Amino acid sequence: MLELARGSLSKMAAQLDEPVRYAFRSGEVEVPVNPLIGRHLRLEYLGAIHCIHCGRRTKTSFSQGYCYPCMQKLAQCDLCIMSPERCHYDAGTCREPAWGERFCMTDHVVYLANSSGIKVGITRASQVPTRWLDQGASQALPILRVATRQQAGFVEDLLRSQVPDRTNWRALLKGDAEPLDLPAIRDELFERCAEGLEALQQRFGLQAIQPLADARPLEIRYPVEAYPAKISTFNLDKSPVAEGTLLGVKGQYLLFDSGVINVRKYTAYQIAISCAG
Repeated sequence: MLELARGSLSKMAAQLDEPVRYAFRSGEVEVPVNPLIGRHLRLEYLGAIHCIHCGRRTKTSFSQGYCYPCMQKLAQCDLCIMSPERCHYDAGTCREPAWGERFCMTDHVVYLANSSGIKVGITRASQVPTRWLDQGASQALPILRVATRQQAGFVEDLLRSQVPDRTNWRALLKGDAEPLDLPAIRDELFERCAEGLEALQQRFGLQAIQPLADARPLEIRYPVEAYPAKISTFNLDKSPVAEGTLLGVKGQYLLFDSGVINVRKYTAYQIAISCAG
């Protein structure tokens, strides 16, 4: 086996292309993944995890790559990251106000995506289209631009009364989702939620919540030669090696003939990546 990289693992870099182009990121090294499809690939956990913020060695990874003290004190690990409508910046209790100003008090996009079916989500405007690539969406459509993360959370909370906000990861890895008419779904959502959207605009201002009526759906294709016949997952905490013939990549998942692994789950794990020569 030829060793390609050794060090702290990060989520794969993803670049929009036909198909999406991926690269492993291990320490300062980037290794293109697409050329490895069809070859025998091995990921070996070396038994150490180092916090991505402070570098401290930790037995357990919290919030995908942090040690426990950092998870407790950093704003990016607070509960409001998963539930943005619970943002408490205005109450003066943000863990890191400067971080909140940079990442939360900035334009966000509310979007529809088709990964394992329709879903609604939010992301910073600067994270389009990366967020969709990381989720494995085959179609995506921005539908609203919102002034802050909290306000985007309120909009998402309203819209998820009509459509889901989660991806079925097993369905995602079984094949491509059936194409959907995202503009038609958007228009129907706006009609059903018109009263709630108007109330939010009255609360925060028309400029804070703006429909993106002219946006067009993005079609995304992933580098997958074949989907696994059976979805079984590698768990590096129980068995330190994930290996097999690489069938493809979708979202942050590596698809092997022997199982699948979510690379992002193992952020900060010390990993050796090798492939057959």
